[in-house]
Amino acid sequence: MTKAVLLAGTNSGVGKTTVSMGIMAALKKRNMDVQPFKVGPDYIDPTYHTAICGKPSRNLDTFMMQVEGVKNTFSRHSQNADINVIEGVMGLFDGMGATEIASSAHVAKSLNLPVILVVNVHGMSRSAAAMVKGFSEFDKDVNVAGVILNKVGSPRHSQMIIDAIQDIPVVGTLPRNQDVSVPSRHLGLFMAHEQDFDTSELAGFIEENIDLDAIISIAETAPDVEDVPVEESSSEDKVKIGIALDSAFCFYYQDMFDAFRQAGAEVVFFSPIKEEVPDVDGMYFGGGYPELHISELESSKTTKSLKDLSADGMPIYGECGGLQYLSKSYEIDDTVHKMADLFPAETVLTKKLQALGYTEGTAKGDFIKGTVRGHEFHYSVTYCADDAKLIYEMKRGKGIVDGMDCITEHNSLASYTHAHPASFPVKSFVDKCREYKRC
Repeated sequence: MTKAVLLAGTNSGVGKTTVSMGIMAALKKRNMDVQPFKVGPDYIDPTYHTAICGKPSRNLDTFMMQVEGVKNTFSRHSQNADINVIEGVMGLFDGMGATEIASSAHVAKSLNLPVILVVNVHGMSRSAAAMVKGFSEFDKDVNVAGVILNKVGSPRHSQMIIDAIQDIPVVGTLPRNQDVSVPSRHLGLFMAHEQDFDTSELAGFIEENIDLDAIISIAETAPDVEDVPVEESSSEDKVKIGIALDSAFCFYYQDMFDAFRQAGAEVVFFSPIKEEVPDVDGMYFGGGYPELHISELESSKTTKSLKDLSADGMPIYGECGGLQYLSKSYEIDDTVHKMADLFPAETVLTKKLQALGYTEGTAKGDFIKGTVRGHEFHYSVTYCADDAKLIYEMKRGKGIVDGMDCITEHNSLASYTHAHPASFPVKSFVDKCREYKRC
């Protein structure tokens, strides 16, 4: 039987990330096998899920993956766990524009999952019941099966709210506790690997204030998922894809690694900060924080060798932080740092957010074609030379310039779009790496 529950909030900032991590930690403390998921395109929360649960957290996003893709990913990774815990995004019903697409509610409906609603009740009492009632009745196809009250002021405060709610079980009441919050910075939370990460206090806090047996009972109401046939990995010649993975490049979807392997690639992780380029047939530089390691990157052996490899025809792919790194230079606080120089483009870090949201473009490259969906989030501007070639015509999102994204040179390409393998042509990229290996 598949046990699953989606933890959603009334809005951003109500504490659902801390609550989700705490519930995962408390269930793990019971020696349960917990499979984590995250609604939306976020990279950072899943690093905490993964660290807590000991298995990769998977994203569920009905825009980037479409409903069928969400169902497939959930089916493939949910069946062997004792319980599946899905952390929502923003408010329960917040999606793209005025639609439900990409919302926690849309994922819950697509998978028929019970929802536990996290409500920050600081500064209100009976009004919280009105809020819960509105959320439970707004869309009858969404099953709000339980409520967690966060930041209650006292036992009397929580009891007043419980008495007012009546129809939906309150499965937890969390008093205010600043010691269990996760610190944030300009691009969101710190990554799990960037700090001492001990969840024992958080797990204890959750055990003391949340009825875990009630959570498990609600999770048991989720329907069994249908088996999804697993495609066999490509039997063609294996190629090696070098994936930059360190403190500078750390924004990746686990599904992308799986897609590379499925297409017949061996994934080789390396650190551009510390290491030379490994013996590979292609490379992938994800997003992250290159600006925080700019001096190390500027002097890195990897940085100095990429231009020649690109000119030789090696396929190299970069996203956001990868785009900044693969550009000619990266200007930070009026200092220009030399980068890998794969493209005729210069990047400047800004103090103002330049783009945030979902993207959709039509790729018209030599081997990257079709619709590519993803998201963008950056505090930089990239200025391209007049003869630069950009191959994504954007239907949605800002991109690099003038409604275009994804600069390309030789067999290298880089974009502000963080793509998901549900639409990014991974096989075409791997095939190009295979062609390069044979040559």
